[in-house]
Amino acid sequence: MAKTYIDTVKYLIYADVNVDGIVDKPDVVGAIFGQTEGLLGEELDLRDLQKNGRIGRIEVDLKPKGGKTRGVIKIPSSLDMVETCIIAAAIETVERVGPCEANIKTSNIEDTRNIKRDQLITRSKGLLRHLINTELPESQEISDMVREEVKAAEITTYGKDRLPAGPGISRAEEIILVEGRADVVNLLKKDLSSVVGIGGAKVPPTIEKLTKEKETTVFLDGDRGGDMILRELINAGADIDFLARAPAGKEVEELTRKEVMKCLKNKVPFEQEAKGSSPIPSHRNTVMNVPEQKAPQQPQPSERLSSGGGRRKRRESILEKVEREAAKMKASVKEGEEKRGKDEATPSREKEKGEERKIEEKTGEKEAAASSVQEKKKLSKEELENELKELSKTLKARFYDEDYNMMKELPVREVIKSLEEFKGIHAIVFDGIVTQRLVDLAESKGVKVLVGGKMGNVSKKPTKLELVIPSSKK
Repeated sequence: MAKTYIDTVKYLIYADVNVDGIVDKPDVVGAIFGQTEGLLGEELDLRDLQKNGRIGRIEVDLKPKGGKTRGVIKIPSSLDMVETCIIAAAIETVERVGPCEANIKTSNIEDTRNIKRDQLITRSKGLLRHLINTELPESQEISDMVREEVKAAEITTYGKDRLPAGPGISRAEEIILVEGRADVVNLLKKDLSSVVGIGGAKVPPTIEKLTKEKETTVFLDGDRGGDMILRELINAGADIDFLARAPAGKEVEELTRKEVMKCLKNKVPFEQEAKGSSPIPSHRNTVMNVPEQKAPQQPQPSERLSSGGGRRKRRESILEKVEREAAKMKASVKEGEEKRGKDEATPSREKEKGEERKIEEKTGEKEAAASSVQEKKKLSKEELENELKELSKTLKARFYDEDYNMMKELPVREVIKSLEEFKGIHAIVFDGIVTQRLVDLAESKGVKVLVGGKMGNVSKKPTKLELVIPSSKK
C-alpha cells in the first residue's frame, strides 16, 4: 500500500486542471500516475516517490459546471527544489482524464519554509524585545548597581560606641557628622568617605572626642529633628566648626549628589551661626540659646591637635563675650531702677514696677524664642486640616498627643512601624492614601483622629476613630 503521508513538507505544487467533460477525483489522480509512469525514470517515478514518503497524497478539488470540470491539484513534496520543479512540469504532460481531453497547468510552487521563516522572525522579534525591556539592564544601570553595592559594603564602625562611619574617617583631617546610618550610606554613595553618624538623639562620648580632634562639619536634616540634634551636640560639648543643613522638609538620606554638594558648599562657620548673623537654610531659623548653656569642661591641650586649640579658644571667647553682654544688660537695668527710686515719689514706684514687669516679659519672650527648637507646636483639633495643607506633596506624617502637641514628624512609609512603637498618639496628620491597614492599626492603638490626603479602599469603617479627608468634602 502506498504511503499516504509525508514526514517533512518542503514545497507545495499548485496546478489548475481543466477537463472537457464530467470526471471525478480518482480519474484525475489515476491520469497523473498513469501518464507520467516511466517518463522520469525509476528515481522520480511518482508511485515510488509516494511509497517512500517523498511525495504526499495528491489532493484534487473539482467543480463541474456546464458539462466541463475545473479544479485545483495540490501535491506536497519533500524533494529538493530541482526535483520538485521536474515533478511540477511532469504533471503538465497529462492530456486526457478518462475519455475526456484535459489540460493541467502549474500555477505556483510554494516554499513552506518561508512561512516558518516569517513566523520565526516575528517570534524572534518578540523574544528580543522582551529580553531588552525586562532582562538586560543598561550599562548605566549596571554601573549604578555595582557602585551602590560597593559603597554599601564600605560602611564600617568607629570607636567604642561602634558608630556607623565611612572607611576614611580615621585618616581624614576634616569629617562630616550626620544623624544616622542611612545618612552615612547616602553620602558614601556620593563618594564622601570621611563621614560618621551620631547614631541617635543622644550624643555618645566618641563624637565629643572626635570633634575635638578633627575639623567637623555637622550636616543635619532640614526639619525639627535636625534642630534637636544640633542642640544635643551643643549640650554635649561637641566642638563644631561648620554647620550645613538639608533643604526645608528634606532629610540627608534622600538627597541627590547635586543637593548634597550644594548644601556642603553653603555651609557656614559655627561661630557665625552662634552670633545669629547668618541663619542656616532650614524650615525655620535655628535660634541658638548660647548664654543659657553652661560651658563644658575643655580637655587638656595634649588631648587636642594644634589646630583644634585655636577652635576651642574661639568658642570660649564667644561664650565669654555673650555672658559679659548679658551681665552688662542686667547691671544697667539694676542701676536704672536705683536711680529712679531716689528721684521719684512713691506713686512712681508702681510705674517702675510696671516697667520692670515689661522688661521681664520681653526677656521671657526672648527665652521662649530661644528654646523654640525643642518646643512642640500646639494645635487645636480644627487646625489639623491646615497642618495637612502644610504637609502637602511632602509625603510626610505627624503624630499629636491628646493636647494636640506634635510628637514626631516622619515619612509616610514609616508610619505603620512607628505606630506599633509609639504610645499616647491621639491624632495623625497623614499626607498620603488612608488604607484599611492604617485605619485598623490606628484604631487598635487608641488614635482618635486621622487626617489623610486621600481615602483608599476602606470597606470597614472605624467606630472609635474619626476619619477626616478634606479632599472628599469638595
